[in-house]
Amino acid sequence: MITPPILQDPVADLPSPEWIIGSDPTSVCRVTLYHEVLSDEESSAYFLALKSGIHWQQRSIRLFGKQVMQPRLIAWHGDPEAIYRYSGDTWYPEPWVPTLQALRQRCEDISKTTFNSVLLNLYRDGNDAMGWHADDEPELGHEPVIASLNLGCSRRFDLRHRHSGETHKVWLPAGSLLVMAGATQQHWRHQLPRSKKITQPRLNLTFRRIITC
Repeated sequence: MITPPILQDPVADLPSPEWIIGSDPTSVCRVTLYHEVLSDEESSAYFLALKSGIHWQQRSIRLFGKQVMQPRLIAWHGDPEAIYRYSGDTWYPEPWVPTLQALRQRCEDISKTTFNSVLLNLYRDGNDAMGWHADDEPELGHEPVIASLNLGCSRRFDLRHRHSGETHKVWLPAGSLLVMAGATQQHWRHQLPRSKKITQPRLNLTFRRIITC
């Protein structure tokens, strides 16, 4: 695996968060975007290290009663007990590797949350996507904090309120961190739409905490 650079102090010069949903830490639903959490050099190095060093899989999921292949490549890493079940599939975690541990520490420092797992999604181009969903599986707990780190090509990320239909469209560049917290997963869904204009790959790491017995 390619060795990425040593991460610098993650919070010394951190920009103020851009509030996408909510306006302060007391909001019921909170979605914040941190720009330049990783430098351009760090983003490129970590992208190459993970793209070449992770064991990527394409597996099928149950969608509307049918088994279909997921339109992206996936990997699941974490503590041994961090078993994740969604869309009729069960993921047993691969061990942490130093690259993921370094990025986990960066995301924990910024989000002030402890994570025991990470879902990695590799979108090979604009044909790979993620449909509308919420990260509301029981093992994530009542109000999970999801820290979504972005590497590679910039992609659009959409949020839509379950009842009102209010929608936010946000571009997530390389090196940015989107943090969803509070009751966001209860009231909002999100997606990464397809785009014929996108020809480059994008890698996304969503750090989570699986509730274990």
